[in-house]
Amino acid sequence: MIDAIIKWEREDGVRFLKRTGIKTGQTVLDFGARVGHYSIPAAFAVGPEGQVYAIDREQRDLNQLVRKTEALNLKNIKPVQTKGHVILDFDDASIDVILLYDVLHYLDKEKRKMLYREAYRVLKVDGWISVYPKHVIEDAPADQFRDLHWDDVKNEILNQNFQFQGKFCNTLSHDDFLIQGCVFNFFKIYHDTH
Repeated sequence: MIDAIIKWEREDGVRFLKRTGIKTGQTVLDFGARVGHYSIPAAFAVGPEGQVYAIDREQRDLNQLVRKTEALNLKNIKPVQTKGHVILDFDDASIDVILLYDVLHYLDKEKRKMLYREAYRVLKVDGWISVYPKHVIEDAPADQFRDLHWDDVKNEILNQNFQFQGKFCNTLSHDDFLIQGCVFNFFKIYHDTH
């Protein structure tokens, strides 16, 4: 399985993230990056002109990510350790894409709302979030999502000034394994205040 994960990070995942809309030169924030199963393909997808911020609270996982990026000679991933809070230490309108893959189920409803508000703040006018809502009722229910359907999560996001853009299904990385799953993209609804 390790070889399959390596191939996914370097090839299949890159193609998948490009299919979801990630482009060369973009700035991507991978929230809850762990060891980089999405940060690494995102770094390949955005190329050397782009930037990936890999955010996680576990320094051990970030250290492993650093070793992997060094072995791959990827210079466009910046690991960022947090204390587990959802406040994003980034400037307003500075990020193109935020990946929320397999992390939301760890947060209660209020923290999820706060994270969506922070995502809205740091996203550029045409920015978007991509969500992998693992562990809802339809997909191995666990933690804060054990009583939620995918539509419940979708409605939470829609209520925070985002518009549903599309669903992308394929082989995804989950806890060092490859599984079938879907991610859902939401564009920031921009309100011109002038």
